[in-house]
This record gives sequence, structure tokens and C-alpha cells, in this order.
Amino acid sequence: MLLHIIRVIFILLEVLILFNLLIVVHELGHFLAARWRGLYIEKFGVWFGKPLWKKTINGVQYSLGSLPFGGFVALPQLAPMDIIEGKADIDRAKLPKISALDKIIVAIAGPLFSLLLALCFAAIVWAVGHPVSEADSTTVIGYVAPDSPAQKAGLQPGDKILSVDGKPVRRFMGMNDSVSWDVVRSEGDKIAVKFQRDGAVQTVWVEPYKAETRGWRRKSVRQLLIYPAETPIIDKVEPNTPAAAAGLRSGDIIRGFNQTPIYNPIALLEYISKHPNDALVLHVERAGARFDVPVKPTLLPTAGEMKPRIGIQWDTTGIVSIQHPNPIEQVYNSVTSTLKTIGAVASPKSDVKLQHLSGPVGIGRIYYLLFQSERGWQLA
Repeated sequence: MLLHIIRVIFILLEVLILFNLLIVVHELGHFLAARWRGLYIEKFGVWFGKPLWKKTINGVQYSLGSLPFGGFVALPQLAPMDIIEGKADIDRAKLPKISALDKIIVAIAGPLFSLLLALCFAAIVWAVGHPVSEADSTTVIGYVAPDSPAQKAGLQPGDKILSVDGKPVRRFMGMNDSVSWDVVRSEGDKIAVKFQRDGAVQTVWVEPYKAETRGWRRKSVRQLLIYPAETPIIDKVEPNTPAAAAGLRSGDIIRGFNQTPIYNPIALLEYISKHPNDALVLHVERAGARFDVPVKPTLLPTAGEMKPRIGIQWDTTGIVSIQHPNPIEQVYNSVTSTLKTIGAVASPKSDVKLQHLSGPVGIGRIYYLLFQSERGWQLA
């Protein structure tokens, strides 16, 4: 418990440091541009609140605040900082006027430095590598929910999706060229899904599903209720369970059961829940060798209930590959993701609205979840 608390505190500190770095570098851009153009700089501070340290150097007051929420640069010739840092020490009316070019240069310097920081991060990812899950590298369907729009349209596990709503897709999840995103931002009553099955290319029209929402909850967005193909890898085998008795081990891959291939662990879980008394023959892969393992489910404690299970826990990370996207590609993907999101929000026919976007708290939560992963620093 203590180690978990320490880990959470450490992750929160990582998130806080990252947020502060983004803001301070942005403000540093404004600061350096203002010095270059000869503007009067009153203050440059890291963090807000009562100063823990401050010193005036060459007419500029540098400070370290007590509230770790970014930083600021006070440029009276551009914008007053009275609300944040109190009344200015100099009469703005006595300061010389600055040209429109000066204002433009100082204004764009902040975003420019943010872009340069992004390129630095992208260069690190390019050199070190970026972990990519199966969901981010495949368009193969792993599971189709029963009675879902996708199932009614004829989509099946193992189908490889080629395009959604007329747009080619390269992966299942994500914001660019992905199945999930193109479904969300589609606008028609039905969505054209082109896929490949057994070498043949087919197209079906699927009516998207939208879950009902009530009260303060965000309105749901379109879904097809399909899941990506993810290799079913055993993470842990619980002791004194049918899986342990059958000799299953951590790292074993379940390729199928009862002569039926599976592309996602959900398929096996669903079968066991619907056929709790049926014996299974699992098709297992271990160290390249394949063999069959008979096993019969039994009632096991699960989240306070007794449910039919065989006693295995799945590796939720699946097979992870390391890719090295170049910095330009990474920045391009980020920019296009932003533009596509803005376009979806602006469209009156789209389900994507402002309520689906995240502010600082939501973004912080995402970074927190990323840093929880062993490779989270690479993902971020």
C-alpha cells in the first residue's frame, strides 16, 4: 500500500513537471522575443503566488513563486498583468509605443517555442522509439458484440477493415486514420465499412450505435461495438484453479478453443459466461509450439461474486512493437488531429461537441494513466 501511494505521488509529480515545462517554455519564447525587440520587461516568473525567491537583474524582476502552475512574463506594452501580479511598478503611459511588427513577433514567439519543444520531444521519441500496441497497428476485428450493428451488418472477427465512411484506415484506435475516430466523426445515418475477408473485398453499410445518456453525463458518440484484434496472452494463472491444474502458464497464447480461432480474449470470456458447464479444449501456443489443453470452468470469486471462470488473468498490454516515427511525421499527426477535431466540433451533423474535449484536468488524467505504464514516458 505504501509503495502504491509513493508511486502515485511520483506520477503526479511527473505530470506537474511536464505541465510546468510546457508553460514555462512557452512564456520563455515571449520573454526572449521581447528582449530582442527592445520591449520593456517588468517581470519573468516561474510559478505564481507569493514569491519564494526574487531578484532584479538589468531591470527585470525574476521570481520563483509558491504555486507550481506554470509561469508568466509581464510585458506592460502588450498586456497588463494587474489581475495576476498586482499593480505595475511603472506607468504604462510613459512607456514608448511599439510597432505592430513587434507585437506580432512577441505574440508568435510563445507558440513557436512550444513547437520547438514538441520537436525536441519528437526527436527523443524518434531516437528511443515509440511503443505501439496491436490496437494502434492493426485494423483486424477481434470481437463483434452480439446483436450489435456490426454483427447485424455481417462483420466478423478476423475481418480486416480497409476504410470507414470512405476514408482509408491504418489502425483501430487513435485520432488519425483510425477505425474508431472515423466512426465517431461520421455524419450519415449509415456508415460504409469496406473490409477484406479471405482475400475478397466487401462493403457493408452499418447503422451506428449510440448509448443512452442521462443527466450530467457527456452525450455518447457513435460506435459500431467492435473491438480490435489483440493476441490473447496469459499474464497470470491463479493457483488452485482449472487453468493451474491444466498446466497453463504465464506467457501462453490462447489461439482458439473447440476448433474456433479467437482474435480477442473477450471471445473466450463470453463463451464461458454463456456455457459455464461446458468443457473446453484450448489451442495453446508456447515458445512456438502448439498443443491442446482440456479445461472445464468452475465458479471462482470475481469482484465479490462467484462467476464461471478457468482462473487466468490476461496480459492487457498484448504484443507491443517499437516504432521510430520521424519528428515531422509526429508533429504532422498532432496538427492534423487537432484540425480534424475542430472540424468535427464545428460540424452541426457531428456527434463530437465541446463537452467531449478535455481541459487541464482531463489532460492531466491522461498523462497520469500514461505514466502508470512501464513505457508511459515513451507514450507521452
